[in-house]
Amino acid sequence: MLETEQGRKTMLLRRIFLALSLAGMTSAAAFAQQAAFPSNTITLVTGFPAGSGSDILVRYFGKELQSLSKQTVIVENKAGAAGNIAAEYVARSKPDGYNIYVHAASSVAANMHLFKKPPIDVAKDLQIAATINQQAFMLIVPVASPYKNVAELVNGMKGKGDKGSYAQSNTTGRVMGRMFTDATKLQTVAISYKTDTDILNDLQSGAIDFAMMNPVFALAQAREGRARILAVSTPERIKAAPDYPTFAEVGIPDLVMLSWFAAMVPAATPKPVIDQINAYFREILAKSETVKFLTENGGDPFISSPQAGQELLVKQVDDWARYVKMAGIEPQ
Repeated sequence: MLETEQGRKTMLLRRIFLALSLAGMTSAAAFAQQAAFPSNTITLVTGFPAGSGSDILVRYFGKELQSLSKQTVIVENKAGAAGNIAAEYVARSKPDGYNIYVHAASSVAANMHLFKKPPIDVAKDLQIAATINQQAFMLIVPVASPYKNVAELVNGMKGKGDKGSYAQSNTTGRVMGRMFTDATKLQTVAISYKTDTDILNDLQSGAIDFAMMNPVFALAQAREGRARILAVSTPERIKAAPDYPTFAEVGIPDLVMLSWFAAMVPAATPKPVIDQINAYFREILAKSETVKFLTENGGDPFISSPQAGQELLVKQVDDWARYVKMAGIEPQ
């Protein structure tokens, strides 16, 4: 009996040792796989339609990321619901770094208050891996417009009452437009468009009086001689567009709306993977070609750590509660 009992103990110890060895091998394999990131195709997911101004930014970084990572990088457009479809897709995806949401993080934060039932809690379900740029939204008029500055536009719109109209195609533009019309006591009617490009024909024809646009679109139309930029939404003039006054400079001090882009991953993504993604984007942002690209499209490079980026996202969620309330917008 004694020998049998001793044998059982020996066998049990062997099994425990074997289990620990296998666990160690599994952990080592998992670590090796994690350390080897990336070793597969990376997908940059965006909530913008293909061909839109902001989609151009995502594709630029996709091309640069492919060069650095030595892996295939594809851009997947999941437009709709003001970016909620794309945000939820990435937040629910496997947290391995291979699905990266590249979008305006400011808009991601805003959606927590623009919708009654947001599909995710962005501050808990998404993690900022890297910040990309900061940019100003812009108030533009058609180049043929008689309004040469904000004061002239406001006076003209007061004369039109509710016969005047302006365009918006995204979260920031929507809130900006409401804040602008409230601050200037205008009855101008907001017209929503699916994409920036949908606005172009009505802008050129004069069917709309002005538009609240992202800088990629606004600057492109200004360079092509189709639009005139009257004001920008940043607290101070940005380096990318130093010739255009802020809303504060033209007498509307409360209209401050800083838009910023980021690369976001599921919250459970391992830290070494997040750090590697951050390193890639830092390297891309350090290139003179990238600085030139961002400047031409109305943005200043914005480099930070994942922790600092996440803290800003959390702060922006709180900020947008105030913005939406200021604009008097009812959640959808």
